[in-house]
Amino acid sequence: MKMLDTDKKENLRPDVLSEHCQSRFVMNHVTNRWGGLVLLALSEETLRFSALRRKIGGVSERMLSQTLKTLEEDGFVLRKSYDVVPPHVEYSLTPLGEGAAKHFGALARWLEDNLEEIMKARGE
Repeated sequence: MKMLDTDKKENLRPDVLSEHCQSRFVMNHVTNRWGGLVLLALSEETLRFSALRRKIGGVSERMLSQTLKTLEEDGFVLRKSYDVVPPHVEYSLTPLGEGAAKHFGALARWLEDNLEEIMKARGE
């Protein structure tokens, strides 16, 4: 929900373009360097931490851990811990995460489909 501006209390609709809107912070979590890639990887299957890290090339253990925690706090990722030795933890998407992954996946496919043209525009 949008945080209230003192002069615009009547406008309570979320507005990602507003500097005070909470949706802007959540959008940053999903579209930062690793958030969207975590959503894409988990949209295919439930994964343990090490398998997820292998699937997402280049992500450090620290950044993956931080990203998973943030996405879990936002309600996109479900962390399931099993009471066994050694510890066994699995990550999957919640229904909210599945919805976000669907939209992020569409953008990723569009980028892949248009990569050649984008690279030409960049002069590469």
